[in-house]
Amino acid sequence: MTSTDPTTHSPLRDVAQSPEATARYLADIQRVLLEIGDNLETLTRETRVHLRTTHVEGDRWYHARLRAQPVERALKDVLRHLNGLTDGLERAAYKRNDFADKVKALPTERREKELERQRKKNPQIPSAPNSAPEAGRQAPGHGYSGPASIYDLGRNRESA
Repeated sequence: MTSTDPTTHSPLRDVAQSPEATARYLADIQRVLLEIGDNLETLTRETRVHLRTTHVEGDRWYHARLRAQPVERALKDVLRHLNGLTDGLERAAYKRNDFADKVKALPTERREKELERQRKKNPQIPSAPNSAPEAGRQAPGHGYSGPASIYDLGRNRESA
């Protein structure tokens, strides 16, 4: 059987289908990784203290520090990668929610585009009922038609 077989049920399939469940699952994983990160930070500090105080007869004062650097660097790299992983989980949760919002808004966007195409083909079709007239423009034939630019102010002014 393959993983796409509909007869087998995977608990993560339900999680993947819901943005809220995905966010909760990723938050749980992130929480566990942050706890592991706290433990690794403590381990890094304790390792540093122990390794830098381990001196061998004949060492100069900096030899213990030089021997400890590769171990400290390796633990620091692990912490850096762990922090990157937790940031990536957070980004994934936001992107999953963003995807769900886009999918939810897609039918209305498509309807609006289709109405706009119909209006371009046939200008007699009225505009959408919820669309308000643009700011600064008045409906044709209603009231005073304002000057088109500041240079027209003198020509269009009526004497009182």
